[in-house]
Amino acid sequence: MKQQAVTIKLEHGLEARPVAMLVQVASRHSSSVYLELEGKKVNAKSIMGMMSLGLDSGEMVTVIADGPDEEAAIADMADYLCGNN
Repeated sequence: MKQQAVTIKLEHGLEARPVAMLVQVASRHSSSVYLELEGKKVNAKSIMGMMSLGLDSGEMVTVIADGPDEEAAIADMADYLCGNN
């Protein structure tokens, strides 16, 4: 299991469309991928779970991945959250 703290740098935070795209990024990987904010941990492959976090630009989240491609999953999630998509 790997994890990394990431500051969200998306201009408009994570509204419906960016959340859907983030779920797609997570779903490309076979590893389990989660985002954690203030003690709340949700499956990054779940649109409803991700929407429940209500993430905004400037917030710091922890990306957690566990599985065969966990490092790639964390790198892709961090790139997306930092606006490097």
